[in-house]
Amino acid sequence: ANDMTERFFIDNRRKLAARLEEGSAAVLFAGKAPLKRGDEYYPFSPDRNFYYVTGVERENCVFLIAKIGGGLQETLFIPRDNGILAKWVGANMTTEEAEEISGMTDIRPIDAFTDDFAQMVFRNNITKIYLDLEHREWDDVLTPALNFAKEVREKYPAMAVGDLYPIFGDLRLIKEPYELEKMRKAMDITRMGVEAMMANARPGMMEYEIEAHFDFTLMQHGAREKAFQTIAAAGERGTILHYTKNNGKTKDGDLLLVDCGAQVDWYNGDISRTFPVNGKFTERQKLVYNIVLEGQQKVIDAIRPGQPFSRLNEILKEHYLEALKEIGLVETMADVAKYYYHGVSHYLGAETHDIGRYTERVLQPGMVLTVEPGLYIEEWGIGIRIEDDALVTEEGCEIMTKDMIKTVEEIEAFMAKGKQA
Repeated sequence: ANDMTERFFIDNRRKLAARLEEGSAAVLFAGKAPLKRGDEYYPFSPDRNFYYVTGVERENCVFLIAKIGGGLQETLFIPRDNGILAKWVGANMTTEEAEEISGMTDIRPIDAFTDDFAQMVFRNNITKIYLDLEHREWDDVLTPALNFAKEVREKYPAMAVGDLYPIFGDLRLIKEPYELEKMRKAMDITRMGVEAMMANARPGMMEYEIEAHFDFTLMQHGAREKAFQTIAAAGERGTILHYTKNNGKTKDGDLLLVDCGAQVDWYNGDISRTFPVNGKFTERQKLVYNIVLEGQQKVIDAIRPGQPFSRLNEILKEHYLEALKEIGLVETMADVAKYYYHGVSHYLGAETHDIGRYTERVLQPGMVLTVEPGLYIEEWGIGIRIEDDALVTEEGCEIMTKDMIKTVEEIEAFMAKGKQA
C-alpha cells in the first residue's frame, strides 16, 4: 500500500475512535461470500465499513478497537495460512501484507478472536460494545454483527450495545481526497462505457447487446466490478425504474435509457443517459428530454452548503408542474407524481446508494450526490433519466461527470459520428 492509502485507513480509525466512549470497544466484520449452490460461492465483496477502517478486502477477518486507559488498542484478526488450499484458491493474506495494507501492527489469527475478545472485556471492564447493526428488512439474513450482538447479550447481560451504523453514515458522508480520486476514476470509466453504448447502438439490437459494449469498456480499463446491475431499457421499458432484464429488442424510434456505473477499489460512479437508438430524437422526445435537462440544471444550481437535501426534489417537482402544465400533460402536483415517482438524489460512495440519513440533512462540502431527474410517460413510450454526480464544494458544487455529453445536439452529433464508423 502506498502512504496515501495507508494514511487514509489510519485516519479513518482515528475518526471512528473519536466517536467511541472511554471504556468501550467496537468490532467490525469483513463478512464472507454467501453460498450459491454446491461448492460454488457468490463473489466476495467486503463489508464497506470494515474496509473503511482497515483497507482489507479479504473475507473472514475481524477488526477490534478498544478505547481504554486513555489510549487505543487496535487488532486485526485474519485467517491462518491455508496450506495446500493455496494451490486451489490462492494463498491467504500474510501478517506482513495485513500490516502493510492497514497500517496496524497487532495482527492475530482469526481463531483467537473470541478468547482475546473475552479477555479484553474482562481485564478492562468494558461496559459497551459497538457493532454495525444495519438491518433493513425483518426477514433479512442476519449479518455477522447481528449474530455477534445476540451472543454478547447472552454472555454479558449487563453489556450495553451501541450501533456503529449511524456513526459510519456520518463519517462516510464527507469524502476524503483518496475517495474522490477513486470515484473520479470510476466515473470516467463509466463515461467511456456509456459512450461505447451510444456509438454502437442500432435499432433492432437487443438491449443486452448494447449493454455488452459497456461491460467490455469497463474490462478494458481494469474495472472488473460494476457499481450495480446495468439498466438498459428501450421504449416503454424505460418507465420501469430498476429494469435490469435487458432482454428486449430495440425498435427504430425507441429511446434507450441506460443507468450504470463502474467500480474502482470499491468506490462507485453512477451515470444515466437516455439516447435514441437510431441517433435522432423525435420532436416529442426532444421536448420531454429538454424538460428533464432543464430540471436537472435547476437542481444543480441549487446545490450548495446549507441547502436542505429535501429541497432539491421540491425544486424539480415545481419545475415539472410548470413545464408539464405548459404542454398539457398535467394540471396539479398530484398529476406530476404519475410521471415522476422517485427522488432526484442519493449519496454516492463506497455503496451506490451510500449510507447516511437524509431527513433534516443540509448539504455540506465534501458530500457526493447524484442529480437524476426523470420523466416516465408510459403512454408515449418515453422513459428519460439524466444523471450526473455532484461534489458539494464551499461555493456550490462541482459536477464530477461534466465531461459526459448530454444535450440533444451533443448526443445526435456524437451518434452520427458513431454511425459512420
